[in-house]
Amino acid sequence: MTPSPAEAPADLIITGCTVLVHDDQERIGFEEDAAIVVRDGVVESVTSADAVRGRVAVERIDAAGQVALPGLVNCHTHAPMVTLRGVAEDLPIEEWFNDVVWPIESNLTEKDVELGARLACAEMIRAGVTCFADHYFSMDAVAAVVEECGIRAHLGEAFFSSQGAQGREKSLEFALRHRGGADGRITTALAPHAPYTVDDADLAATAALARDHGLPVHLHAAENRDQAEASLARHGVTPIEVLRRTGILDTDVLIAHGTGILDSDLPLLEAADGSTAVATAPRGYLKFAWPTTTPVRALHDIGIPVGLATDGAASNNSLDVWESMALTALVQKSTTGDPRWLTARQALHHATLQSARAVGLGDRIGTLAPGRRADIVLVDLSGPHTQPVHDLAATLVHSARSSDVRTTVVDGRILMRDRELLTIDVPQVVRELGERMPALLDRGHGRRIQDYDS
Repeated sequence: MTPSPAEAPADLIITGCTVLVHDDQERIGFEEDAAIVVRDGVVESVTSADAVRGRVAVERIDAAGQVALPGLVNCHTHAPMVTLRGVAEDLPIEEWFNDVVWPIESNLTEKDVELGARLACAEMIRAGVTCFADHYFSMDAVAAVVEECGIRAHLGEAFFSSQGAQGREKSLEFALRHRGGADGRITTALAPHAPYTVDDADLAATAALARDHGLPVHLHAAENRDQAEASLARHGVTPIEVLRRTGILDTDVLIAHGTGILDSDLPLLEAADGSTAVATAPRGYLKFAWPTTTPVRALHDIGIPVGLATDGAASNNSLDVWESMALTALVQKSTTGDPRWLTARQALHHATLQSARAVGLGDRIGTLAPGRRADIVLVDLSGPHTQPVHDLAATLVHSARSSDVRTTVVDGRILMRDRELLTIDVPQVVRELGERMPALLDRGHGRRIQDYDS
């Protein structure tokens, strides 16, 4: 006789925690003294701790005093760029690219990318990030790291028009080869760099490939106001208008940054035939002293999901989505002049369900509910910086830190337990990277992979 699901052994049961849940109106709420039952990599149920007291499980976690959240999603980063953390500081973006970052990136080997991705995945797992959207080079190496370490990822091989048709073809080959990889934890996208480095013909060809192969597109666009104004002056159109006329907005597209999105762009985004989302990474905008930020409120008003991101650690210095969540809320309050926007609950919605939608995974992750993939993080709020708790949402957004994440689970597999990483040897990675730094950082050759001219 086959036992019913309620009687069958679970793979993992987490008990005694407070669980962040979404109601049928997608509002944030919390269930206390709850339990999460996981089988076959999926959330089987979110129930009371009493209901699972006698249930058999392969593994159990007593999470008393902790909060269970859907795993955070880093909606736009360049994970291997952790190797360049701190090498290009206090510079305007054109010098940052032309004088430091792009000359160093001309030295990149696949091994550098692999080690950088490994260190980045360790950082993200420790910070409660269970999925990241990456846009970089030598992405076969990143895919291999994702498969090995157990995290989830949305990956694209970046290309410029200066590479010729070969760059676009390589991006397509990568996307088709790795789509559905790592037991379904890898999804893929076509990854043109940006409208100022990829010409209209290449963007149109990319849009056609996306439609033909059922692939989304992930690119930078309208990154800052200078880019929008330069595009208008030179071509008479904004970067968002370029995406419309080349057909990119007819695909499912993830736009990185968008701080240069103008009011005139909003109707184009609202009318897009594809599923459009924007990723915001506010720390970098503050560092580059950009005068505007992602117009989250305006995008919200036209139904465009905005996911949270860090960008690469070369510009952001960390891959901490908790910091991005708090900064997004604070910067939005400042730029709109309204302390009621964004609320802590809205910020948590951006960090969870909206971020999942931004990377095309809104039907799989982003909320802890039956049938969703079991991507779960447990947060310990017992520290003095999080006590007392009067408003749990506010505590999570404005008081908690990434170091308060105790346990990280992806697809039901525990990747970190009680702050111990189980799938990555960080000291070994750091040793290998240290040996490779002199060759990677050499700029004496005078080369760069591209010129920055928005």
